[in-house]
Amino acid sequence: MSPGPSIPSIPSVPSPAFDVPGALVASYGAPGDARGRAWLAALPRLAAEFLGRWELRRDGPVGHGMAGLVLPVVRADGTRAVLKLQPPAEENAGVAAGLRAWDGDGVVRLIEVDPVAGAQLLERLDAGRPLSAEPDDAVVMGVLAGLMARLSAVPAPPGMRKLADIAAAMAVRAPEALVLLCDPAERELVRTCAAAVSELAGEAGDRLLHWDLHDGNVLAGEREPWLAIDPEPLAGDPGFELWPALDIRWEKVVEGGVTGPVLRRFDQLTEALGLDRRRATGWTLGRVLQNALWDIEDGRTALEPSQVALAATLLEHRSG
Repeated sequence: MSPGPSIPSIPSVPSPAFDVPGALVASYGAPGDARGRAWLAALPRLAAEFLGRWELRRDGPVGHGMAGLVLPVVRADGTRAVLKLQPPAEENAGVAAGLRAWDGDGVVRLIEVDPVAGAQLLERLDAGRPLSAEPDDAVVMGVLAGLMARLSAVPAPPGMRKLADIAAAMAVRAPEALVLLCDPAERELVRTCAAAVSELAGEAGDRLLHWDLHDGNVLAGEREPWLAIDPEPLAGDPGFELWPALDIRWEKVVEGGVTGPVLRRFDQLTEALGLDRRRATGWTLGRVLQNALWDIEDGRTALEPSQVALAATLLEHRSG
């Protein structure tokens, strides 16, 4: 794997008073991750630099995900926003272009960006009210289906990563990776997923995809009830978007029997997006393949049970 962009040089400025969250230390602080550790060391100074450059005032406790730091701020004109800092990487290279293409329609609005430093200034949403806190599964799926349909209706801007390239790479990796799985049935499932992707790869689509739209990546907003956050934009077929919404709240899915909930969710999403069910099944199997390849790369020798159950359900009920 080629090295990522170098950590930008940060001027000597006073550091804001905060401790780097443990989740970020766990993500980037491994002894062998020199670039990640350098980013962690530079993070307080990087935050101070952009607080000054964009004339921002801290306005609340530090927030974070697994991949980035979020500082609630107030701009010079008094509007509330958040400063997000994340190491530049392939998976977030298209975020600014994607957010500009969506222009706030169903998604958080981008105010300022420095892609070299990995800094974004975004509108403030209510981090205390994620869609994942909504107890009614029907409400959650309705929100996700609506947002997914709106976001994937937008054509991908030039230069966006392409699902066609990702699909081709998965097809190359699958034969070597699947032999590392212990269960022959799981190896056969990976072969089936790879075959489904190969069948569709020639028509991989050109819509702008969020790639990680689930109930934890939707927050309550002021200008709209719910807005998506944290996209990893990709140009492709909207069928590739479905898996994160199908996989949420899996413990509740299992309680009621997998088949009914999975098929209800799948039907709701494909109807909202106007998708061909067979193609959508194939691309969802592509997400199962992608997850399997990532897990195998991390040293695992078995697939996640939810992945197996979800794929098996869709294969059993696949139709045109």
